[in-house]
Amino acid sequence: MDSLRRVVEPIRAMQIRPVLAQTVSLGMILASALIIWKGLMVVTGTESPLVVVLSESMEPGFKRGDILFLHMNKDPVRAGEIVVFNVDGRDIPIVHRVIKVHERHDTAEVDILTKGDNNPGDDRVLYAHGQLWLQQQHIVGRAIGYLPYAGWLTIAMTEKPVFKYVLIGALGLLVVASKE
Repeated sequence: MDSLRRVVEPIRAMQIRPVLAQTVSLGMILASALIIWKGLMVVTGTESPLVVVLSESMEPGFKRGDILFLHMNKDPVRAGEIVVFNVDGRDIPIVHRVIKVHERHDTAEVDILTKGDNNPGDDRVLYAHGQLWLQQQHIVGRAIGYLPYAGWLTIAMTEKPVFKYVLIGALGLLVVASKE
């Protein structure tokens, strides 16, 4: 109870001006993070410049919790590239390797087939019902680098929402209770 009192007392003793200053500072931090994210989107050409590997389907190359850096350009997708794609009806993008590319010469469209390195078969079972190939519009980006294990915090917050709320609450208390 004493520890809670030590946290609450400084909050009660605060005056409105420092609270407003801290609120503005927090807003500037959040706005800066958003600006950096939007800048990365422009530089990389993809709506999601960073993704976290959420499953073991790409092991041994990428492990669960690795962060992938993505880039997207107009070059055609080639077999062997690691891509991140969205499937109609699924919210979470998938990270897998392109195993086959079929170019239609009459329309210049490209059909793409993917597979997880650790999966026995191709990804047709993951695609939307009746869909046999991905098209260019499904591709979010190409992996150009990765940071091992750096995405575990994201996975922990997704799988254990209580952890997320405790972390956000602790950060909020830290901002409010700080003197500067």
